[in-house]
Amino acid sequence: MKKELKIGIIGSGFAAGFHYDAIRNVKGVPYEVVGVYSPTPQNRDKFAKQRGIKSFDDPDELISGVDLVEVLTPPSSHEQLCVKAANAGKHIIVEKPFTGFFGPAGADESWRGDTAPKEEMLAGAMESGKRIVEAVRKNKVLCGYAENWVYAPAVTKEAEVISASKSQILWIMGGESHSGSHSPTYGIWRFSGGGAMMGKASHPIGCALYLKRLEGQTARGRAIRPVSVSARTHAITRLEGFKDLGHLRTSYTDIEDYSQLHITFEDGMVADIFASDIVLGGLYDWMEVFSNNHRCRLNISTHNCCQLYTPKEEYLKDVYIAEKLGTKQGWSSPSPSEHWMEGYDAEIQDFVQSIYEGRSPLSNENLGMDITSVIYAAYLSAEKRGTEVDIPTV
Repeated sequence: MKKELKIGIIGSGFAAGFHYDAIRNVKGVPYEVVGVYSPTPQNRDKFAKQRGIKSFDDPDELISGVDLVEVLTPPSSHEQLCVKAANAGKHIIVEKPFTGFFGPAGADESWRGDTAPKEEMLAGAMESGKRIVEAVRKNKVLCGYAENWVYAPAVTKEAEVISASKSQILWIMGGESHSGSHSPTYGIWRFSGGGAMMGKASHPIGCALYLKRLEGQTARGRAIRPVSVSARTHAITRLEGFKDLGHLRTSYTDIEDYSQLHITFEDGMVADIFASDIVLGGLYDWMEVFSNNHRCRLNISTHNCCQLYTPKEEYLKDVYIAEKLGTKQGWSSPSPSEHWMEGYDAEIQDFVQSIYEGRSPLSNENLGMDITSVIYAAYLSAEKRGTEVDIPTV
């Protein structure tokens, strides 16, 4: 692509904000952020005005005027928007989760995801993902799946170690937890497609799949794929005996707030993944890789490169410390550049540069689809109280 890359954003919430900031840090590619569309006019107009871009009241008009569409909306709308953009010949960046199952057609507030049959969910999520993949392939557009962990500096370094030393990964352990999502629709399965496993475990799952894929490509020229999963989920904050002191978000309708998965890969090696909404003190994003020739601890969001103590929170009222911290008083670990540490800047650089150069990005629809299949196979396993379930593939 020789011309300036025109970018349009669909969504005006939390994700749209940090994606826009990351786009502004892109180097070496001529681009223009044309505008933003959101079904919420007040939020859309505010977002556009703050950034000096156009506010669109019709998604089709935005899509028609750009080369690249960023889909940064609740997961329930990802398939519709991705397919619409791909069919219009536009490249796509889609936030996690890739897609999922959000109830049968016409589902209303009476439908509950926690009690719905998970076999149907798995089949529905796979079909949804397949439609996105088919639209991308048929229209010969590129798709960036926004798994920022793949691009986090700690993961990038571990990927370098695996490639250089030809490591055999024996066991991966990792997780993401915090005190609850920013999104007002999180907590309702019809919009979010699940709870902690869908919204948080997707990160460490994606990272584990990426590292095993890299290992396989380095050692034998093809990915090492996940083949089965066993899982458990719990709704801790909805238990009758839970004592709510106001520190955790508890406004969940029909999702889990705790999950754990055990993934087996085709080479027999394993990964254990945890995710929850019941952890105070900020984001708890971590991974540890145990291989036959090294061991690596990856601190994605928690690190000690900067340690700060303040006796009064009011001193820091205008200072950003870290996401989901809860309090600024006492000791904290400010992130000098949270977007850089968590991979957002490198992620968007790769997506925009890949699309401009006509090559597939490091994290694409293949990874998004694999994560979707692992998650919904895990929900089926949890329904069966931890019985091992085969992971389907497209």
